[in-house]
Amino acid sequence: MGATKIEFRMRMAIMVVVVTLGYWAPWIHAWGLGRRIPLMMWLALEISRLGLVSFAVAVPCTIALGALIAAVGAVLRVWGTAYLGSGTVNHGQMKAGAVLADGPYRYVRNPLYIGSWCMMAAMAFLMPVTGALFSMVLVTAFFMRLILGEEAFLTGQLGESYREYLRAVPRLFPRLRTSLPRAGRKPGWLRAVVAELNPIGVFVTLAFLSWSYDDELMIRGIIVSLGVSLVARALMPGMKQETSRQ
Repeated sequence: MGATKIEFRMRMAIMVVVVTLGYWAPWIHAWGLGRRIPLMMWLALEISRLGLVSFAVAVPCTIALGALIAAVGAVLRVWGTAYLGSGTVNHGQMKAGAVLADGPYRYVRNPLYIGSWCMMAAMAFLMPVTGALFSMVLVTAFFMRLILGEEAFLTGQLGESYREYLRAVPRLFPRLRTSLPRAGRKPGWLRAVVAELNPIGVFVTLAFLSWSYDDELMIRGIIVSLGVSLVARALMPGMKQETSRQ
């Protein structure tokens, strides 16, 4: 079942609520469900307990894994936004123009949602284990609702041309080779970077601030990146409400 128009309009607010609950994990104090130890440290402890590597080696490995996931998320978000357009990406309503078959959209239909999922997974490394599980289950279900809702909307608006696109390009797992003809869209890299400062900030937090082992500092880094991203989007000159396929 696809997401409603209200869910789509409120998608960022819903994600913020889910992430906040994941970090807060109120059930730990209320009912004793889980421990307040970040997933990153928990993974390192479990790897060392299995005897695979020492804890001193497991910690940088988990930090590197979190940073890698964040990097994939940031790249997909910037790449997808560069071709789709920041105005369409941040619009409060679903938009339908011509079928977009350039950039990452030649290989996978939903690079932005995959990028957002990776960004959320990277942030989950800083949550308590139960909070990370809670957030990722809800985010995965929510993103699937958004994807199904958009696909139904675009099919209704674009008809057979979009159905052909659905048959040619996979929904979530990228196809490395494609014979799909290009649509000729030119990327707007600078505007995409400005519009996607939040996932870039998540990557910077995981890649650099994680080495401080200061949970509060890392959380503040993510909050700051979100705030800077919102301000940058609001001040971005000439924001056009572009229309396209997502």
